[in-house]
Amino acid sequence: MNSHQLRYYEAQGLLVPERAGNGYREYADDAVLTVSQIRKLLEAGLSTQEIGYLQPCVSGAAPELEPCPETLDLLRERIAGLDEQIDTLVQSRRTLRDYLAATQRRLAG
Repeated sequence: MNSHQLRYYEAQGLLVPERAGNGYREYADDAVLTVSQIRKLLEAGLSTQEIGYLQPCVSGAAPELEPCPETLDLLRERIAGLDEQIDTLVQSRRTLRDYLAATQRRLAG
């Protein structure tokens, strides 16, 4: 974990370190777990704003969420959005394959 990522998470309100007398950041023992959770949620496609919204519901090292009411709604919305993107990509692939097949037929014919 590099310092730039930690500062970014801090700027987004996702990680809140203490400050030592000399101004250096001091992270709590659970900061490693918090950063791991943030990274997993980012990998899942959530924005930092969405992660901030879900953060009070996140627990454990695995992708575990407490059953906060807002959690289910947000996750369902994100999954629906992903399903739409997948449908669009499948249609794009189908169209490109049709163009490829037509072009190959013209070359062969």
